[in-house]
Parts: sequence; structure tokens; C-alpha cells
Amino acid sequence: MNDKARTIGYWIATGLLGSAFAAGGLGDLAGSPEVLEGMAHLGYPAYFATILGVWKVLGAIALFAPRFPRLKEWAYAGIFFDLTGAAASHAAVGDAAGKVMTPLVLVAIAAASWALRPESRRLASAPKPEAEARVGKPALAT
Repeated sequence: MNDKARTIGYWIATGLLGSAFAAGGLGDLAGSPEVLEGMAHLGYPAYFATILGVWKVLGAIALFAPRFPRLKEWAYAGIFFDLTGAAASHAAVGDAAGKVMTPLVLVAIAAASWALRPESRRLASAPKPEAEARVGKPALAT
């Protein structure tokens, strides 16, 4: 894949994911009756919407902010946990397949965003210490 296509794919996936998380987080923070009803349906207390809302908004900000690659890695991990947890929660209460699949589609979009991210948004590879680079000797050998 050439650099231009990769960049376009990254921004499409990241734009969709970040927008979904920002909107969802703001909706959770608003505490609308629909959100509270949804939380109760899944077996969660109402305050859980506030916790999720804060983390969703912060995750969206982390995705869009320049630099901070380690923070982005944590945001992607949190997004993965949130979405797979949502899918499992909907499955556990017997919701329709669409309610289970929607978060899994967003997981796929998150995976695309993560895989296509440019070098400036990735963690730098750590050089291997000399002890690990030796062939035939364990790193902790004395």
C-alpha cells in the first residue's frame, strides 16, 4: 500500500473511530434517559455511564492529538476493552445480533486505525541490549 493510500485509510478509520467515541462519550456524560435505560438493561449502575463517558472523550482526544504515541497505545487498548466488553455485555443479556456486532465492527475500524497509523504516531522500537543480541547465550547468563 502506498503512503498516500495508507494516510487516507488511517484518517478515515481514525476519524470514524474518534468521532464515534467523542459522540458516545458526550452522550454518556449527558446521562439521557436512553443511556441510563441502556446501562440498566445491561446490568450496570447509572454512574458507570459517567465513567465510560469520561474515558471515551479522553480516548477520542488522544487519538486526534499530535504526538504522544504511548498515550495513543493506551487509548487503542482502552477502546478495544470498551468495545469488546460492550459486545460481551449485549451477548450476555441476549440482545439481538446487531447489538453484539456493532461494537465488533468498531473494533475492526480501531484495528485498521492502529495498523495504518503513521510513524509519528507509533512508539519507537527500543534497541536490543547487547546481552540479548548475543547468539547462543541467555540474556541473564553470568
